[in-house]
Amino acid sequence: NASSVKEFILLGLSEDPGVQKICFVLFLFFYMLIVAGNLLIIITVTSSQPLTSPMYFFLCYLSFVDICYSSITAPKMLADFLVGNKTISFVGCMAQLFGVHFFGCTEIFILTVMAYDRYLAICRPLHYTTLMSRRVCGRMVIGSWVGGFMHSIVQTLLTTQLPFCGPDKIDHYFCDVHPLLQLACMDTYAMGIVIVANSGMITLSSFFILVMSYVVILVSLKRIGWHKALSTCGSHITVVILFFGPCTFIYIRPSSNLLEDKSIAVFYTVITPMLNPLIYTLRNKEVKSAMRKLWSRK
Repeated sequence: NASSVKEFILLGLSEDPGVQKICFVLFLFFYMLIVAGNLLIIITVTSSQPLTSPMYFFLCYLSFVDICYSSITAPKMLADFLVGNKTISFVGCMAQLFGVHFFGCTEIFILTVMAYDRYLAICRPLHYTTLMSRRVCGRMVIGSWVGGFMHSIVQTLLTTQLPFCGPDKIDHYFCDVHPLLQLACMDTYAMGIVIVANSGMITLSSFFILVMSYVVILVSLKRIGWHKALSTCGSHITVVILFFGPCTFIYIRPSSNLLEDKSIAVFYTVITPMLNPLIYTLRNKEVKSAMRKLWSRK
């Protein structure tokens, strides 16, 4: 493209050296929890024969995506807390942009598939094993990966066509579409609309499917009481709110406040991947039982 900028400077979450040291310790702890917690779920599900239902098949892939998703941004952010020169090459920036949208969109589709799985298990139990065979589950996971790839390639290709001629400072801790649009040396209003429409369509349509699935599930379970109904789907609903809330706020509107955006982005790039293992294990007796058996064998 016509860019004269060969690298960008990431301003990060804070430029205060004292705050950066505190953030390094805090986010290093968070990242270690993300990797350890999600790896524990993957090992537990793959090594435990009782956890063979589609729900755990999808949970295993969700944990893998969470590790990949946070690893796109967290290591670079941690390194930048310790160095004065927080640069990233143009190619590295585009690769990070691709990775964030690839794994983020894949997670959206997997969460949607998990909601559909819960709907079939609760509302159509007699047809569940037929409708959610191993082959169907595999196709759904492949479809989630393909959907994430198609979304991220569109976002990345549109961004690489932008001319960047300075300034080269990105007011964020990773390369994302909105901060880069603000650095482009051209009117990006039309492209911004296309990018928001692309992200917004995926986020809102998936969120609508999720909400409808859980509404139908909760209505179906109201005969056993709202408390038991919520406990049945509580972990899934919690994850959806934690992930979709910040994502929807960021990507369905043109960005106007990058300071606000990067603070909210912490939730879906770090906090949600860290909390997912806790949410799914603390509220699931089968997973906790499988983990205890796994540790006793070890």
